[in-house]
Amino acid sequence: EENGSAHLCVLTKCIRTFGPTCSPQPSPVVQLNVGGQLFSTTLSTLRKHPDSRLAELFSGHPKPRIDAQGRLFIDRDGTHFGPVLEFLRSEKLPTENIREVHEEAVHYGIKALVKRLEETPQMFGELVGRQQFLSRVPHYKENIEVLIRIARAEAVAARHSTILICVLRTEEELGFYDNAINSLAANKESVVTFGPWKGAPSVKDLLDCVTMDIGSRGYQVTFEQHVAERSFLSKSYDFFYKLTFTWW
Repeated sequence: EENGSAHLCVLTKCIRTFGPTCSPQPSPVVQLNVGGQLFSTTLSTLRKHPDSRLAELFSGHPKPRIDAQGRLFIDRDGTHFGPVLEFLRSEKLPTENIREVHEEAVHYGIKALVKRLEETPQMFGELVGRQQFLSRVPHYKENIEVLIRIARAEAVAARHSTILICVLRTEEELGFYDNAINSLAANKESVVTFGPWKGAPSVKDLLDCVTMDIGSRGYQVTFEQHVAERSFLSKSYDFFYKLTFTWW
């Protein structure tokens, strides 16, 4: 009978919170547990954007999960949920961790916050500038994966993995590709080639992007120009760079 009474109390609490037609007025304050981080807010704040996934979580269909202390529970890292909640309360934008908050806004489907964040200088530069440039570099994302795969294969019992990359900025330079590859003394099979592309960004801009994107995966990488040995009859090309992974 005691267990039945306890279950009835929990059920009554949920009904009051989510407000079926027969329930009394709900309390405006709810306790929220997001991946172990605790927040206090109201259902009206959580439902501020009705078309968002966050609002759907608290629409009452189905009922959200409740933790052992009776708090509403979201099974997601709550590190950057605070700025999302602050935007719902006051439309105030965060001044730091913009990309991480953007990821949360996308996850919760809060379109207004996603749009506002993408208009900030940090996100605008990334999405409109850098990503638009990289979309014009053939096979860029695939090449990043190839570079990492080759580097890991060469890391056995070594402190460094060094990979040659070939950067061809223009269609004219692409015409010299075969001769340039043949000018290399060795390791021709493992050369990863980028380009050509249309647009203003330079070879250095591309190398910075490669460094940034591989570095964001947790790898330590550096670049330097590859200087090939020159013979009397052979021509050298300045298309090649050494990408070095440092493992320890």
